[in-house]
Amino acid sequence: MNLFKKLTIVTSIAAASFCGYAQAQDFQWKEAKSNGYTYKYVTNDPTSARYYKLKNGLTVILSATNKEPRIQTYIATKAGSKTDPASNTGLAHYLEHMLFKGTDKFGSKDWAKEKPLLDKVDALYEKYNQTKDEAKRKEIYKEIDKVSGEAANYAIANEYDKMMAGMGADGTNAFTSFEQTVYVEDIPANAVDKFLAVQSERFRAPVLRLFHTELEAVYEEKNRSLDDDTDKVYDKMFETLFPNNNYGKQTTIGTIEHLKNPSLKAIREYYNNYYVPNNMGVIMSGDFNPDEMIAKIDKAFSYMKSKTVPPYVVGQEKPIASPVIKEVVGPNPESVMMGFRFPGATTKDARLLTLVGNMLTNGQAGLIDLDLVKKQKLLAAYAFPYVLKDYSVLLLQGRPTEGQSLDEVKNLLLQEIEKLRKGEFSDDLIQSIVNNEKKNIIQKDEKYSSRASILMDEFTSDIDHKASLEYLEEISKLTKKDIMDFASKYLQNNNYVAIYKKKGEDKSIVKVDKPTITPVSVNREDQSPFLKKVDEMPENTISPVWLNFDKDIAKSKIKSVDILSVKNTDNDLFRMYYYFDSGKWNNKMLPLAAEYLQYLGTKNKSSEAISKEFYKLASSFNISAGNEETYITLEGLNENFDKTADLFEDLIKNCVADQKALDSYKARLKKARANAKQNKGIIMSGLRSYAQYGSQNPFNNVLTDAELDALKAEDLINILHDLFNFKHKILHYGPKSANEVSSSLALIHKVPATLKEMPKSKTFTQVPTDKNKVLFANYDMVQAEVFWVRNADNYNPNLSPTISLFNNYFGGGMGSIVFQTIRESKALAYSTYAYFGQPNKKEDKNMIMAYVGTQADKLNESTTAMNELLTTLPKSEQLFETAKSGLRKTIAAERITQDGIIFSYLAAQKLGLDYDRRKSVYEQSPKLSFADINTFHDNEMKGKNFTYCIVAAQDKVKDEDLLKLGELKKLSLTEIYGY
Repeated sequence: MNLFKKLTIVTSIAAASFCGYAQAQDFQWKEAKSNGYTYKYVTNDPTSARYYKLKNGLTVILSATNKEPRIQTYIATKAGSKTDPASNTGLAHYLEHMLFKGTDKFGSKDWAKEKPLLDKVDALYEKYNQTKDEAKRKEIYKEIDKVSGEAANYAIANEYDKMMAGMGADGTNAFTSFEQTVYVEDIPANAVDKFLAVQSERFRAPVLRLFHTELEAVYEEKNRSLDDDTDKVYDKMFETLFPNNNYGKQTTIGTIEHLKNPSLKAIREYYNNYYVPNNMGVIMSGDFNPDEMIAKIDKAFSYMKSKTVPPYVVGQEKPIASPVIKEVVGPNPESVMMGFRFPGATTKDARLLTLVGNMLTNGQAGLIDLDLVKKQKLLAAYAFPYVLKDYSVLLLQGRPTEGQSLDEVKNLLLQEIEKLRKGEFSDDLIQSIVNNEKKNIIQKDEKYSSRASILMDEFTSDIDHKASLEYLEEISKLTKKDIMDFASKYLQNNNYVAIYKKKGEDKSIVKVDKPTITPVSVNREDQSPFLKKVDEMPENTISPVWLNFDKDIAKSKIKSVDILSVKNTDNDLFRMYYYFDSGKWNNKMLPLAAEYLQYLGTKNKSSEAISKEFYKLASSFNISAGNEETYITLEGLNENFDKTADLFEDLIKNCVADQKALDSYKARLKKARANAKQNKGIIMSGLRSYAQYGSQNPFNNVLTDAELDALKAEDLINILHDLFNFKHKILHYGPKSANEVSSSLALIHKVPATLKEMPKSKTFTQVPTDKNKVLFANYDMVQAEVFWVRNADNYNPNLSPTISLFNNYFGGGMGSIVFQTIRESKALAYSTYAYFGQPNKKEDKNMIMAYVGTQADKLNESTTAMNELLTTLPKSEQLFETAKSGLRKTIAAERITQDGIIFSYLAAQKLGLDYDRRKSVYEQSPKLSFADINTFHDNEMKGKNFTYCIVAAQDKVKDEDLLKLGELKKLSLTEIYGY
């Protein structure tokens, strides 16, 4: 269950503006009645969203679209960390975790015997919380552990997850934020009855079983946040911006003191107060009939009784009269975050804040984009609105280049704010933003999942859907003076908070110590009568749809360049790719040239002018140079297809060397490379690459410091000018046919008589995992991150059905063997998984990967637990059948569409296939038995060697423990990174 932070540049207010192209559409709330139910809707709303209010107060929002036979569902409660009791912070988040544990009807094999033990656990926790003497507390906790273990003998762990997996659900999850707790499922359209049966029961009378092991998972989540400098910066920002409001007084995970003293009584009280129908919403978008759906939802949730929700008092903040500067210390690179306070989500000013965020940062032509990023004054910089109910915030962040102070970073950001106040921005910037919002609206409307997400955010934030739809028209009427007045009102030189993230040791960190927990039973073979009842519910069959590459992809040519095209019949968007079957392994300067291009102009146009022109067209380009593939992506509105292509081709063919831009780029690159050595996630990526390929590997296949110093502008310019002389393909998804694409590009994309092969300067081969090894990297952190890596045998397409089923059973989700054992039973990790991976190319080897993120003092227990699973595959026929059924249902309801068809074709080609590889998995998996996947496990994992990649603090782990795992090699950062 991920802790969710709504940190998007385009907030739900802007993204939800689904209006069409006309500037003056009439949006009005109307009321209608159908199938006996009254609902409200907004005229001219392309989502056709219906808003129902059931008799008990439950809000239901339905947006039907039949593009795919799936439904995105959210069950949302308007409660989160800001409504936590001050004496029990983190409680909403606890509760979110516990709502996966079941009720008296599911999750238990014998409720009559389980209940008295759970009541005893309740009483013990209350006693534990009231006891201050540490010795007595330890004795009480031993009793909690003992009784919890006895109660667990009657619990069926992860039965909720098994039911959802069995019906083919994807993305089973939940999240808690300041003012929302949301439960997420993506279900096949034929599973609605089963889904509603499970959800109505889930919220009827949740039971807080398996609490002490789940609480340990929350402890792990807290410790992970203590290791995350980004989390600490956000917490400090909100603490400082909101000293009187719960946004700043309470964090979502809660304080360590409250985590160590949980009250099940308080959790139940919270549930009874806030999980009431008049405070909840069911939001769905996908393939359904809304008349039928509302009747089913009403029937499922009519038992809920309306109840007055405790009043929430908004903590009022005084204006900030002078800058408030705070510091956060940690191992990550230095940065500055600035925050300005704004009114809440339902106000017009919150909507204008979204516009101002886009004026500062939109990825192409915002003030920060052009002045600080394009001109390379900072290593990175951006701004974005964080819109919440009580207040909103404009956040700006910047990272210094080499030698820059954090004060200088702050002042550069303030200069961009000053330009808003003074009106020092392009006259057509607002209209360009309007044009791009139109495109973004179409993009959001393409996916049922996006629709549901936006409607859900509107619900929990109390945003009027009509106001969202009117956003485009509202901002299109604004003048430069309006923006200047708005900025002058809210964005002064003295009314902000700045958080300086400095590098160093954070001596204030106090981790949540692990209690002694005896592993509990998960009772894999047991099933509740409720689960059996749900499984037996009838459902219509969804037939799978396989790709037929010959029929689904149209082909054309420009001379020797193949064009692969899929027609867009839904809207006016296009995406086009120049695809090269070559990359960094061919020329390790290619990624540098690709990035250098964004700082270049031509003889006739500056780099800034080109960015503005792309943005005016509501188009963009991006170059991604991977190890063995390079994509140049152009996207935008079809009406501007020719102009977009012509603008890019002119840039790449006629870009001129800019030594000053290169000098700045090299300086920033050196700083970025130094910063990368301070990022634990990147360090782990380097260890995994080392484990797969050896000391010389794709990760450290980069320019040395000396090579970077010697790099000349002409070297990169020549790569760019010559790029289209090498073999490539054109991939297209859009309203044009393949032949129309060919005709349009014939005059723009000049193809030489003969295209060259790009020579490969480097080839990397996976090394045999011939003995157990430990690759260790030191990093100052509370946690320990462990990856198991093994290079297995060569690719064999015939194994795909077995591998897919094995992964679903073994380590692919919250109902899997790995998750059940390591997290649910033994409480050793917040995050853990394992899988057998097939390669992207037929010449490469399969790979086994397993992961545990745990506390450093649990390293031995965690590695032992995973190794036991890699040695012996636990057997559960019930879980196996669930994995098999869920796999087939997921595939049957999956639709690969748009440019995904082309990418599937290219992926199949690399594997030597000419067909949709999902078909064999769907057809062969029913024939497989548990014995088949057990044999596969024994052949591929049991008794095999692994390379353990471990990132942890040197002083928190012992060499003697690491040596028990295998031959120990401590890698320096230079060995990992190659510079």
